[in-house]
Amino acid sequence: MSLPERTPAAAARTGVWLIGARGSVATTVIAGGAALAAGLLAPAGLVTESAALAGSGLPALSSLVFGGHDVAATPLAKRADELAAQGVLPHWLPAAVQGELAAADAAIRPGGPLPGDDRDHEQLIGAFATDLRDFARTTGVARTVVVNLASTEPEPARGQWPASSLYAAAALRAGCAYANFTPSAGLHHPQLAAAARASGLPYAGRDGKTGQTLLRSVLAPMFRARALRVRAWSGTNLLGGGDGAVLADPAAAAAKNAGKNRVLVDNLDAAPEGEVHIDDVPALGDWKTAWDHVAFEGFLGTRMVLQTIWQGCDSALAAPLVLDLARLLARAHERGLCGPRPELAFYFKDPDGDSASLAEQYEALLAFAEHLGEGR
Repeated sequence: MSLPERTPAAAARTGVWLIGARGSVATTVIAGGAALAAGLLAPAGLVTESAALAGSGLPALSSLVFGGHDVAATPLAKRADELAAQGVLPHWLPAAVQGELAAADAAIRPGGPLPGDDRDHEQLIGAFATDLRDFARTTGVARTVVVNLASTEPEPARGQWPASSLYAAAALRAGCAYANFTPSAGLHHPQLAAAARASGLPYAGRDGKTGQTLLRSVLAPMFRARALRVRAWSGTNLLGGGDGAVLADPAAAAAKNAGKNRVLVDNLDAAPEGEVHIDDVPALGDWKTAWDHVAFEGFLGTRMVLQTIWQGCDSALAAPLVLDLARLLARAHERGLCGPRPELAFYFKDPDGDSASLAEQYEALLAFAEHLGEGR
């Protein structure tokens, strides 16, 4: 497996290849990364810009070069304008970073497979890997991190190759670190396990932890630590945009909810009664509301209830995490670290690590960041 040639650290640039590159999250990542690199906005939500990670040797935001795959043809500039109209991006931002959006848009390649495409999985993987190698060659990046941001897929039938796994296999073949920010199969495809282990590449996933599950990963350990028995934990998600439409499919919703439930099982040692319902509300656009109802039992069997409401913008919550992951995995690749990175469990609903407590995951992330900074 050939890797991109290294360049001197001072001049090195890092590729960030986004699967679903014209979607809301990817557009927010690209526009936001450009705004932060230019000093137009403060890096709120970006853990890698905090003082605790300052000595980790991460690539600078200004060094990031964006490209990706997508089956959609809407230009990034138009998508950014739509997000600004919804209040997701500041109204002035698309115009301020139009050059960066145009450059990233020019680097986006057609994804697939599209209807009528008769290429087999090996041919598709080869084509996607060629796109990645061409990107590295034409941009001169020292290394590339592939991040899957495409719409959630239903669990694949046995033996099938979902699109997310085709892209993941292409990342391995092109020598790229990989993160799966979705609940889709990605590298978890059974025919990719051995290739991932043998690749010598770092990877992490899956399903970014942005809202409801983030809160659960804080509250569930609290109940356990205080010896309060959780009797039932139910939830509802109201969301629009592309995610709302995709998750209206029960199979896709089941894949999404698996990570939400894992946080409760891992932290409470058993699954409480209750489930999460996902409702598509197109009028909400990129905004979502998550409601949780927790029934618990305290001293002398007293029954009590905690209710939470989380209202947020999915793209604005996810984008800084994507930038964090790209920078951390690029640095891990530079340091020669490989395999699954449980230290990045902080960012995922269904991570490679064992701990589901956000506090414990954050401590692991800080230790990882310190390790990345050694030998600078």
